[in-house]
Amino acid sequence: MEVNWIAVVAAAVSAFVLGGVWYGPLFGKKWMELVGLSEEQAKSANMGKVFGGAFALSLIAAFVFAMFLGPKPGVEFATAAGASAGLCWVAATFGINYLFAQRPFGLWLIDGGYATLQFTLYGLVIGLLG
Repeated sequence: MEVNWIAVVAAAVSAFVLGGVWYGPLFGKKWMELVGLSEEQAKSANMGKVFGGAFALSLIAAFVFAMFLGPKPGVEFATAAGASAGLCWVAATFGINYLFAQRPFGLWLIDGGYATLQFTLYGLVIGLLG
């Protein structure tokens, strides 16, 4: 499969930055409340493992999504495909899991919203650089 590695890395970085804003100043406190995580617990995490793992997984997701889109997918198609994948595959799957786990609807909105924007960004970046 032909994959533009610059686009994949840029897409992964874009989602990583989005995650910092989304789970930081935008929804960080509410997200921690909904998952039952205190600030002390969050600060005591192994940050290398958390951020390194998150970036590695973002890179994997961006790579596989680029393979799914194929070479030179076009910006409009890639962005629409990303939004659809984020909302209808990832967020929908979160929704199923959250229903059975009896997780709060607000948590689904935060996590599903991030997934939708994450994959929309993947599509936009890969479409622009592809």
